[in-house]
Amino acid sequence: MTAIPFSHAPNGVGYKLLELPSELVELLEGENPPVLTLTPSPTAALLKTPTKTYSLRQNNTSNALILLSTNIRTHDGNQTEGGEVSDPSVSLAAIATVHETIELISLGAGESVPVAKARGKWHEKFGRTR
Repeated sequence: MTAIPFSHAPNGVGYKLLELPSELVELLEGENPPVLTLTPSPTAALLKTPTKTYSLRQNNTSNALILLSTNIRTHDGNQTEGGEVSDPSVSLAAIATVHETIELISLGAGESVPVAKARGKWHEKFGRTR
């Protein structure tokens, strides 16, 4: 049995997981994908397609998503980026942990972004800065 070395090596990038509605995925994977724009509003960021507007909302999750990266090294210590390597050594590194997802909420024509309700002392004190 061969073991694969695993390490914790955060890369300092702040990743967010964006949950896309199926109709937006179909548009983006189509023959002529539309241009998407992000615009601010008083209460939330808005993602706009030519025909629809979505409000972005952050949700905290209890299950973390751990992002992994592979490293391939030759026995002389040089890291490679693909191609043929003679007798490589492979390892995995946890580069980030994601605890939040960004959800898109479809807005109807002329509909404004709903104002989020206060959720308690902790959210009032710390939630606004996230």
